[in-house]
Amino acid sequence: MSAAPSVAESGRELTFDVVVVGAGFAGMYMLHRLRGLGFSVRVYEQGSDVGGTWYWNRYPGARCDVESMQYSYSFSEELQQEWNWSERYAPQPEILKYARHVADRFGLRSDIVFNTRVECAAFDEDRKSWGVMTSDGKLVRAQFVVLATGCLSNARMPDIKGLAGFAGRVFHTGHWPHEGVDFTGQRVGVIGTGSSAIQSVPVIARQASHLFVFQRTPNFSIPARNAPLTAEEREAFRKNYAEIRRFAREDARNGIYAELPERGALEDGENARRARYEQRWASGGLTFMLAYNNLILDKAANDTAADFVREKIAEIVSDPMTARRLQPDNHPIGTKRICVDTDYYATFNRPNVTLVDIHGRGIDEILPHAVRAGSENYEIDALVLATGFDAMTGSVAKIDIRGRGGKTLNQKWAEGPKTYLGLMSEGFPNLFLITGPGSPSVLSNMIVSIEQHVDWIADCLSFMRRSALASIEASPDAEERWVAHVNEVAEMTLYPQANSWYMGANIPGKPRIFMPYIGGVGVYRRICNDVAAKGYEGFTMRARQAAQAVAMS
Repeated sequence: MSAAPSVAESGRELTFDVVVVGAGFAGMYMLHRLRGLGFSVRVYEQGSDVGGTWYWNRYPGARCDVESMQYSYSFSEELQQEWNWSERYAPQPEILKYARHVADRFGLRSDIVFNTRVECAAFDEDRKSWGVMTSDGKLVRAQFVVLATGCLSNARMPDIKGLAGFAGRVFHTGHWPHEGVDFTGQRVGVIGTGSSAIQSVPVIARQASHLFVFQRTPNFSIPARNAPLTAEEREAFRKNYAEIRRFAREDARNGIYAELPERGALEDGENARRARYEQRWASGGLTFMLAYNNLILDKAANDTAADFVREKIAEIVSDPMTARRLQPDNHPIGTKRICVDTDYYATFNRPNVTLVDIHGRGIDEILPHAVRAGSENYEIDALVLATGFDAMTGSVAKIDIRGRGGKTLNQKWAEGPKTYLGLMSEGFPNLFLITGPGSPSVLSNMIVSIEQHVDWIADCLSFMRRSALASIEASPDAEERWVAHVNEVAEMTLYPQANSWYMGANIPGKPRIFMPYIGGVGVYRRICNDVAAKGYEGFTMRARQAAQAVAMS
C-alpha cells in the first residue's frame, strides 16, 4: 500500500498528513501504523536503506545488548513466529537483515525516500502545519512531523589536535565503512572504552599486529555468554511470547523479561550474596543488575556489586597494573549503561594489546603516523574513534526546527531538553518525538519503548481526526511539571553520580541534565495511558475551524 499525497503536487511542494524523519525501527513502525489508519505518510531517511542505528553501526563485533528474541517487534504475531534468530545476542548484520525483512514484508519502502536528509522544518501558525525542506531541495508540507531520528545515531567526532593531519585511515564506530575493514598486519589505535570499543577491541586484536587502546575512563562490563540459539530455545520463547511481551510492557522497569529480585543486597550474608552474583555472572548479560532490587538506589548495596566485578577483572587480567587500570572506580556500577562483552578483559592478556591510560590528560595530539599521549608516541597505521554519540538530542539538534514565533528547538533546549512525557515540547505544535528525552528511552529495551510511543502517537492522531482537531501542543505547566518529575525521580537514584552520556557529559558544553525517565517502562506506560484517557490532559488542542483552544489541563 503506497500513501498518496493528500494534495496533488503543486510546483515543488507535496503535502502529506505526516512526515516521519528516520527509517529505523521507530520510523518503520510509525509508517506501518499510520498507513493502516489511512493517513498519508512520507518517511525521509539519510541512509540508503532502513535500519537506523543498525544501518550505520557496522564496526567489528557490533551486537545488541538485549537478547535477540526480545529485541524484536511484537506488533505482528506472524512476524515474531516466523523469524529465526541465530544467536542469543544477534550481530549487527542479522539485525539489519531483520529490519530489511520487515520493510519488505510490510511493503514499507514505497513511502520511504532514502539518501535524503530533512534540513529544516518550520511551523506555519496560520495553516497549523509544517513546512519541511529536504536535502534534495524539495519543500514538503505536513500537518504533523514525527522525529524518529534515534537516540544513538549522531556520532561524536572528538576535537583532538592534529586529527585532520593523520596519514592513515580514520574510522568512527558509528559510521563504519559498509564494505568492512581488514586490520591484518596493521598497528591500530582505538580511542575510547565505551560499548562500541568493548565490543570491537577483541575482534580488532585478533587481526592487528598491535593494538593500542587509549582509555580515559574504564567501564563496567559483564560477559554476554553469547551462544547459538537452538530450535528448542526459540520455540520456548515463541510459545510464551504473550506473557513475555506483557511483562516487558507492564511489569519490567527496563522493558526486558527477566526474574525480578525481591530483596536488597545487604539482606543477604556475604557468601549468599557472592553466590548470587556468581550465578548472574555465569548467565551473563544486562540482568546482572537485577541480582538485587536496590543496586541502583543504595550506594552500599551498589558497592557490593561493583566490588564483585572489580574482583572478576583482577582474576581475568594477568598483569596487575593493567587490571587496576581497567577497574572502574569513579561511578557506581550501572549508572553508565553497563556493557556486555565477549572476552574484552581477556583481550588485554594478549601480547599484541597495550592499554594506554590517558585519565586526567587525554590525548596530547595526533601525529601523521602516531598518537601522542603522556609525552610518548604510539606509532599506528589506522585509528578507530570509539568516541560515542551526542545522545538523545544530537540527531534532533542537527535539524533546523522552528516552532511558534520562529523559535528554534535548539534555543528552547539550550539549557537542557524540555518535553512533556518525552513526546512533545511546548512551542512546537504537531511535532512528536519517539523515545525522546523525558521518556524511558535508552534505559529500556528500545523496541518496547518505540512500540509504546508509536502506538500512543497513532491513537492520538486518530483521536484528533475524529474530533476535527488541527493542532496539539504540550502546555507550559504540564511540561514544567514533567521535567521536574523526571529530575526528582533521577535524584532518588545513583544515576546522577556518573558523568555519563545520559547526562550529556560526553559532549563539551552540553548542559548537564539527566535526560531519560528512570521511573520505569511499566509506570511510564500507565502515565501515558492515563493522560490519553483524560482527554490528553496536559496538552492544548485547537479545532480546525474554531479559533478558541480546547485546553486539556
